[in-house]
Amino acid sequence: MRQSKGRLEKRHIWWSGWVLAAMAIMLFVGTPILTLLMHLGKAASGQWQLVAPKIVDSYLKDTLILLGGVGFFTFLLGTAAAWMVSTYEFPGRRYLEWLLILPMAFPSYMMAYSYVGLLEYTGPVQSFLRNSLDIQISGPLVDLMNLPGAIFIFSITLFPYVYLFARTSFLSSSKEVQEAAALLGSGPWRTFFRVALPMARPAIAGGIALASMEVLNDYGTVKYFGLNTFTTGIFRAWLTLGDLDSAIKLASILTLIVMLLLWGEYYSRGNKRWSSKSGRAHPALRLAQNGIKKWGLLLGCSLIFGLSFLFPFAQLVYWAIKTAHKVIDSSFWQIVGKSFVLASSSSILVVALATILLYTVRVSGLYGMRYVTRIASLGYAIPGAVIAVGIMAPVIGFDKWLLGILGHGGPLILSSSVFMLVFAYAVRFLAVGYNAIDSGFQKIGKDVNDASRTLGYNTWQTLLRVDLPLIRKSISAGLLLVFVDVTKELPLTLILRPFNFHTLATKAFDMATNEQIAESANASLIVILTGILPIVLLNRIIRNDA
Repeated sequence: MRQSKGRLEKRHIWWSGWVLAAMAIMLFVGTPILTLLMHLGKAASGQWQLVAPKIVDSYLKDTLILLGGVGFFTFLLGTAAAWMVSTYEFPGRRYLEWLLILPMAFPSYMMAYSYVGLLEYTGPVQSFLRNSLDIQISGPLVDLMNLPGAIFIFSITLFPYVYLFARTSFLSSSKEVQEAAALLGSGPWRTFFRVALPMARPAIAGGIALASMEVLNDYGTVKYFGLNTFTTGIFRAWLTLGDLDSAIKLASILTLIVMLLLWGEYYSRGNKRWSSKSGRAHPALRLAQNGIKKWGLLLGCSLIFGLSFLFPFAQLVYWAIKTAHKVIDSSFWQIVGKSFVLASSSSILVVALATILLYTVRVSGLYGMRYVTRIASLGYAIPGAVIAVGIMAPVIGFDKWLLGILGHGGPLILSSSVFMLVFAYAVRFLAVGYNAIDSGFQKIGKDVNDASRTLGYNTWQTLLRVDLPLIRKSISAGLLLVFVDVTKELPLTLILRPFNFHTLATKAFDMATNEQIAESANASLIVILTGILPIVLLNRIIRNDA
């Protein structure tokens, strides 16, 4: 009887409200992909004949060149910077190791505006050359408004993804392995190429994959530079041609590229081992450098930091000081308020959904539930424009059905509100909240849940009184990270925002595209400064874990 009762209790937990809630969330998050799959089989529209010829000739060509160039240069910059700050001791290293993360707070399209302003005829570089050195140059010092220029902008903005992953790997590299290499006569650089780099390969590949996702998600930079990528094609098909079917087909092709990218990275690893067999990983000591070597390391890291953050950030500060009296008024602060309220509500929703999914894993006896709930975090790998198009079709369809039920005409209810934006943010950034809260649950284990249930608490009481207080730091981290990501998000917001609704990101983009680049710096600075706080916290976590 006792065994039977235990089986009944376990079966009840399997099919509890938590499991049903988790399934509903996964269906909710999977809406964009389901929409794309359902529309793929539909006949092509007339406008598709205008879009299809550009797929291989323009969209695919520019997209693949961007991915290849950015992948190569983020690898060079990120790996070199990570190796220098992780392996060598030199003046300023403690500051540069976290300063090199700051470009992550700089959206790539804002970086593009800054560099065009820096290098144009009236910019500070050419003004100095003319006024101080009497060097006259017609036109911009370097023309960035092309494909190589876009690769440069993306590379200096996104290399911190590779830097963070590679640095974490180098810091945790086994001291014994590197000492063994030294005993065999291997110098620092040979050790790097033959030992450290192969061991860090999965981490570096993961960083390059994340940087590639950001390239595929970008719209502001490629639009500003006049490039033809799948994201600009999606915007053109929907906003210019008004053809949702063509936008969905382009979004489907882009999603396929993303999935192939992820699969290729995973497949390339094979069954290779990249860790120490003993499992011991005592961090290696940094090598002290003397004379010109230590100053060369300082110069190299400082140059990377200057190009990727200091120079463009200084340009934005100069513009903001110059134009603040024209831009900052009551309407500007309303945009700031709207952006923060939207980011706050979205981050709360994301953290709530992630908590339900992860708590379901804890209380359910269903085998493989953790892997099933992981499906809900795939949205982060899908470009924002794809999610926007995948959400737009079902929400508009539901709106029309709802108006039919109510029996009156008028504007669409959900489609004309911020509902679609919050919905899309939840789909896009659920992985961010999921990973942050999962780390908290992993640390406290399941024993506290068993003890709580023994004392007579049900699952809800255990969650509210025991688990949530114990993972409050992880919840705070999840809220902060999602808040920053929502504040920076551009393509998704541009497609789904209500009419005449602005966030800081869209305001900066609209002003820049209307040749008000200097004025756009005020909104850009707030976005960047908002993103610096979690970066500083992230660096502290890495240092404490190393």
